[in-house]
Amino acid sequence: MDGRYDRCAALVLGAGLSGEAAAKLLLSHGGSVLLMDERADRADSTCAENVRQAGGRVLCGQAEPPRGGFDICVTSPAFPARHPWIMTCSERGVPVISELELGAAYWRGRILAVTGSKGKSSLVKLCADILDGAGKSASPAGNYGIPLCRLALERPGLEWAVVEVSTFQMEHTREFRPDIAVLLNVQPDHLDRHADMEEYRELKLKMFAGMLPGALALLPQGLDAGGKIPDGVQARRFGGADCGDWAFAGGAVEGHDGDRRVRVSLAASWFDNEVLGLAAAAGVAALSRAGVAAALIERGLAAFAPLPHRLQMIGCDGRGVCYVDDSKATSLAALAAALRMVKKPVRLIAGGLLKEKELGIVKELLTQTTKKVYLIGKSAEEMSSAWASDVPCVLCGTLDRAVSLAARESDAGDTVLLSPGTASFDQFKGYRERGERFTELVRAVADH
Repeated sequence: MDGRYDRCAALVLGAGLSGEAAAKLLLSHGGSVLLMDERADRADSTCAENVRQAGGRVLCGQAEPPRGGFDICVTSPAFPARHPWIMTCSERGVPVISELELGAAYWRGRILAVTGSKGKSSLVKLCADILDGAGKSASPAGNYGIPLCRLALERPGLEWAVVEVSTFQMEHTREFRPDIAVLLNVQPDHLDRHADMEEYRELKLKMFAGMLPGALALLPQGLDAGGKIPDGVQARRFGGADCGDWAFAGGAVEGHDGDRRVRVSLAASWFDNEVLGLAAAAGVAALSRAGVAAALIERGLAAFAPLPHRLQMIGCDGRGVCYVDDSKATSLAALAAALRMVKKPVRLIAGGLLKEKELGIVKELLTQTTKKVYLIGKSAEEMSSAWASDVPCVLCGTLDRAVSLAARESDAGDTVLLSPGTASFDQFKGYRERGERFTELVRAVADH
């Protein structure tokens, strides 16, 4: 545990869960805190009130931070690196760090960190569940679970924090030292926030930069780490059958941790396929290094249930048409993974707020898997223009109309898949609301 932020005067940006957690942690260590948010209505939020009760001040709806008096600025992931308030703090000489970095500074236990373009939350949940089941107390934290600052404050006796790390958090993170770190994949995502793919990739690799000698870095086979793995950190690869370190092949993961050979079957688990098998290989490698026996890892994999809105089977109607909710697929890479994994043929519901521009990357896969695409949201016309020459597309506008039309046109054996490939904020509060609405609509049409 690092006490460098004890008794400091802090500006905390963002009156949400991360901001509240950072503020309360700083206050518990004798600091003074001003919590700020751009939205004036956040002044009356539960998070803001909790900070006041803990002894902090709250200021919402202001044009810029007040001058002077701050030793540190702690920012929530919602504030990008080029946000005017961040720039103002930097110009005034106030160091800016992420809530993740603050939480890590006060965390007493060990850290297993996971980043990547898709699959992070599922792997975090899997690893936390299996560690807990093996008698090694653990909790998910970070971008999935609870903020690491809150974990450091409320559950300091845990052995492990299994932390989902996003590029948004890494923008303002300088010193983060996980004991085990996994980079699952790097595919186009969040290019509406980051300057380009190179910046996005660099932020993913940045998670390894502060690791200490003896720590374990796990990367996908074939990914160039660009010299980002520090000296003394053990770098291991995971991949398919030809991967020499940790390989998924034949329904199992095989690898070695030091002199110990490990084999874990994925039979009948959610991970026994060409897409998720690679994530399982990374998970087995990480858990093996954490000291979990192969039999316990195998049991945990078999018992794992996918998180809501991630290739979640909603059900099948009386004609044998199945409905799958993959609302969490907010990138084209995630959409492509869904098309590879679900039962074919597919009637795809896609569209919303695009985060990337290269729509052509999924065209070939659409022709191989999809009967028709039902397009919704702001990007519907753009997606239709990109895909309609290769696969039939229809502009539906709303999710309600898309589900109704897809259900009416489906044949026995078809899969109606909601995998938007986009963010949801043009029509919904988030991917959860979008998935919940899809479930409601499916249950209505499947009952008739």
